[in-house]
Parts: sequence; C-alpha cells; structure tokens
Amino acid sequence: MGIQVYNTLTNKKEPFTPIKAGKVSMYLCGPTVYDNGHLGHGRSAVAFDIIRRYLEYTYGNENVTFVTNYTDIDDKMIKRAKKEGITVKELAERIIPEYTKDYAALGVKPSTIQTLATEYVDEMIDIVKILVEKEFAYELDDGVYFEVEKFKEYGKLSNQNRDELRAGARIEKDDKKRHPHDFVLWKKEKPGEPSWDSPWGKGRPGWHIECSAMSQATLGQPFDIHGGGQDLTFPHHECEIAQSEAAYETQFCNIWLHNGFITVDEEKMSKSLGNFFTLKDIFKKYDPQAVRYFFLTAQYRSPIEFTETQLTQASSSLERIKDFLINVKNNDAKPTEKHNELNNKCKQLITAFESSMNDDFDTPAALAALFTFIKHINPELREGILSKEDSSQIMKTLQKVDTVLNILPAIDASIDQDVEKLIAERKQAREEGNWKRSDKIREELANKGIALEDTAQGTIWKKV
Repeated sequence: MGIQVYNTLTNKKEPFTPIKAGKVSMYLCGPTVYDNGHLGHGRSAVAFDIIRRYLEYTYGNENVTFVTNYTDIDDKMIKRAKKEGITVKELAERIIPEYTKDYAALGVKPSTIQTLATEYVDEMIDIVKILVEKEFAYELDDGVYFEVEKFKEYGKLSNQNRDELRAGARIEKDDKKRHPHDFVLWKKEKPGEPSWDSPWGKGRPGWHIECSAMSQATLGQPFDIHGGGQDLTFPHHECEIAQSEAAYETQFCNIWLHNGFITVDEEKMSKSLGNFFTLKDIFKKYDPQAVRYFFLTAQYRSPIEFTETQLTQASSSLERIKDFLINVKNNDAKPTEKHNELNNKCKQLITAFESSMNDDFDTPAALAALFTFIKHINPELREGILSKEDSSQIMKTLQKVDTVLNILPAIDASIDQDVEKLIAERKQAREEGNWKRSDKIREELANKGIALEDTAQGTIWKKV
C-alpha cells in the first residue's frame, strides 16, 4: 500500500498519486508577517515539514517541489506598520528573518521556493484581468470583487452552499456587493497605503488572490497538494479554488491537507483570545527540538493540547533517545551470532515506520515504532551481545527514519584528555577491586559533568 492521505476536498482518505509520475508539487500557505510566530505557526510548519520530508523519502529529494509564502502586504501589516511609524516593507524585513530563525530552530527545512506576495503583484493583476473579462468579477468604488454566485461550486471545500451562506451572512448597511460573500480581488488605493498601478487604478491585491498567483506561477495548475491550517479552509482556501478554477478552467489542485489547531484549556489558541505563546518565549524555556517532538505526538490533522506537562514529557522522551544513542555509540563489544536477528529488528522498524507514515502521516504511530525498537535493542546493548558493526547498522537505520522525523539528539562524543585518563584509572581500580578509589573517581567525574554507567559490555559515559 502506498501513501494514503485525508483529502479535505473529498472528506475521505484516498491514495496519493502525483499528477506527473514520480514528481510531487506542493504549496503551503505561510504566515502574514505582522508579528512574531507563535506555536500555531510552528505546528503548521512542522506538520508540513514532516509531510514534505516523507514525500522526499518516498520519491527522492530532487523530485519534490515545496513552495511556501510569506504574506508581506495585508491590512494587519498596514495597521501594525502605522502604529510603529515604519513602512510595511520595513516591518516585513524585520519579521521575516525571525520566522526563518524560529523555523530553523524547529528543524524545518528551507522551502524549495520561498515566495513573497509583493513579488507577484503583476501575476495577481493578470488573474484579476481574466476574471473581469470572463465576468466572474465586477468593479465597485473601492475595488474589484469576485462574484461567488457565478462560480457554481463555491463552497465545495468547506461543504457549504451559497444559499446557506447568504442566509447566514451579516449584510453591512453600505455594502454594495452582489452577494455577502463576494470577496475582494483588488483593493483601490487609500491614503498612506502601499499601492501598485493596475487597470482599475492604483491599489493593492486582496489576500485570497495572492496564493492563487504564487502557486500558479511556481507550480502551474493543477498541482498535487495544497496545505494550511484548518482555519484557512473557509474562506481563504475556498476563495482560492473559486478564482483559480474560474480563471483557468481546470482543477486548482488535487489534494487539500489541513493541520489541526493547538488548544489551550480546550480552546483554540489565538491572539484574539490572548492565550497564545510565541515561539521565542517557548524557546527560552524548552529546547526547540522538544517542541518539534511535542508536535509529532499528535497526528497532524488532530488538535493538540498545549501544556507545560506535554513539553516536559517531550523533553524526557528525547532524553531516553539520547541515552540510547550514547549506548549505541559507546558499544565496542565483540561480534556475536545475533546479527541476523538484528537485521530483522531493523527491517521491522523501517516497515512499521513506513506503514505509519503511509497512513496519512501518522507520526504518533511512527514514534511508537521507534520506541519499540529502542526497547528491544537496549537490553542487548547492555548485555554486550551486539558488536560495534551492529551498532553501525542500528545508527544507519535510525538515521534513515530521522531523515523524516528529524528528532535524534546530537551526541557529543568528545571528552578531554583529563576525563579520558580518569575513566581509564577507574577501570583499572575496578579491575583491582579498589572500590573506594573507583567511587572517588566517579564522584570527581560527576563534578565535571560526566555520568558513568557500568554495563556488561563495560563502562559507558555521557555528559549531563
């Protein structure tokens, strides 16, 4: 069985088959860069980093094109820039590097193509022109709007129909739109706001048109996968479908993937509720690698409850992995006849890992497979029945899995000569039965931040 994905468009799991055999095209809606990133941004970035990495694992790195964007022109950005007395461009130039650093700390790979909305305004204008010519859009005093009733499938992603949308919509007193959910494609210029020339006068793009233009310019249409948070399903992604398919008369993309919310006290984390945590604040207290691990403990579509306990448990789990890696690296036992059995255990891990990830990128199951492997291997390492060559095979297997998970802690295997000399002296003292000297050296090493563990294969150490 190949990769099965849950497609929001069809509301079911279905086999993933790239449009072009062996080549994957994927677009992810990025943040509007008016403020620093929070846990919700981090969760989405890590979720789709994992998905992108597993697609690369399956199809090859060179065969996956992963596009993400930064929205660097938007009402929120204009408001924030005015408040700070700077330009929108200056705000973007300050915030974007912060996102880049935060995502790198979380182990998120740089995109194949990273776009900025302001670099694709010409492409946005071209789409709006087509929509006006095809009479899917109309002009008002304040801008150009998409007419949702002209697009018969509007609502297909979010499972809503236009009559229900009209009935449930609030109609503003001075609203001249033909339908309450008609959305703006081009906003006409207002004093003090950034603007570009267009057939409808100076102005700037609406939010929804940005992603349609950037994805079409970089991936073409249709492309394989469009991703984003669940909160973008309606209206943002619904509007992307309508304007793109109306303009180009072909499906926008094949698969829609949406990651779940982060909740705090069972409420969605959001700035409006004041219950959000910036990534920078979290990183002051927790290792970013532990935050990444925390995100992986829930399947990407599921909500995940943020608590201090969860992050503490994530840190503890990483420490268990680190201890295992130290045991593997310190192993220098003689070869045994257990090698074939180890082959089977390594194969079992890869099989379980791939089975989990093929099932809509089920990272909790993938982590469970990893810890089952550790549970089975650790006793054999401690008993000294696995060789140094076996340890090499274990590391290769773990590294293969970690090309996707990217959670293996770094192990510093270097120690200075004084520490190395003390470890050798303690080994000699134990061989001579000089337990008093042995204990004193253990205490001395502990004061230097070196913990010792005596196993059947010898003494192993780790930095603490």
